[in-house]
Amino acid sequence: MNTITNNILADQFGRVHDYLRISLTERCNLRCFYCMPEEGIALRPRSQFMAKNEVIEIAKIFVALGIKKIRLTGGEPLVRNDAKEIIEELSKLPIELAITTNGILVDKFIDTFKACNLNSVNVSLDSLQEKKMNAISRRNYFSTIIANIHTLLKENFHVKLNAVIMRGVNDDEITDFIEFTRENNAHFRFIEFMPFNGNKWDRSKGLSYKEIMTIVNGHFGEKVLKIEDKKNDTAKNYQIQGYKGTFAIISSVTNPFCDNCNRLRLTADGRMKNCLFSGTETNLLTALRMNKDILPLILESVWNKKEKRGGMVTAEDFSNPLLNQKNRSMIAIGG
Repeated sequence: MNTITNNILADQFGRVHDYLRISLTERCNLRCFYCMPEEGIALRPRSQFMAKNEVIEIAKIFVALGIKKIRLTGGEPLVRNDAKEIIEELSKLPIELAITTNGILVDKFIDTFKACNLNSVNVSLDSLQEKKMNAISRRNYFSTIIANIHTLLKENFHVKLNAVIMRGVNDDEITDFIEFTRENNAHFRFIEFMPFNGNKWDRSKGLSYKEIMTIVNGHFGEKVLKIEDKKNDTAKNYQIQGYKGTFAIISSVTNPFCDNCNRLRLTADGRMKNCLFSGTETNLLTALRMNKDILPLILESVWNKKEKRGGMVTAEDFSNPLLNQKNRSMIAIGG
């Protein structure tokens, strides 16, 4: 492999990429309808996915290229039998290590997270109502998820709670989500409903950044405080005066943040995606198994990253199913 001495993960628009999201599996113990098609996805042989040593080897190459943060995703990353070993190995790299999970198995990994200095945990939580959450996820794990969220908070983890806001589904809970941050130092993030293969997306089902803030301002008024967003932040961050936690809006649909994007993705089957919405992928795993240098493939993929949302520039582009359905389902990309 080539010797790499500096950060060269820049695209033709001058964006430098230092954040890699690695999906460990397409499998999940939930079936959330915005993520997984109702009929599920085809199960494939384990040989088609990255083994533990391949995850680590590819991660090391990205770190040598300047990646400073790795977030593990899925599917549900913690359902992998070797999830603990992968976390332990990645924690030896000079990076910030984080994870996105549905929360069901978190209690079994608390000690591992602590030992590996994994302090940032994102948990998907689309409703604070048990019946509704179970309907969205098509499973009955609500009480376990809530209990594990409180365990994370008690153990002083940095906890972000991700809610995909959908019209007529959970948009009536926006103020309830924010009220959760009154006594809990959690960071609720409202994610606009996005199009992926099989999730029956259309624009009318989602709420825009403006619509969400209209609801928030109408309820909380002058108590809504804007927080300074961090560099490369995908979210617009707020806090209610006097509350312990915060809330934010990720507006990928109505107000995208492509100009300062620093994120790359690696799917569980070893494909590199330079954008969440890109319909094209670069097969790193096959090249790695053929003992080829994957460095040129990585650099080419980064350089060819589109300026905006995988080439879907206008609102009309983004609403065109011939374009927005070229992508995988979310479960197969990595959350």
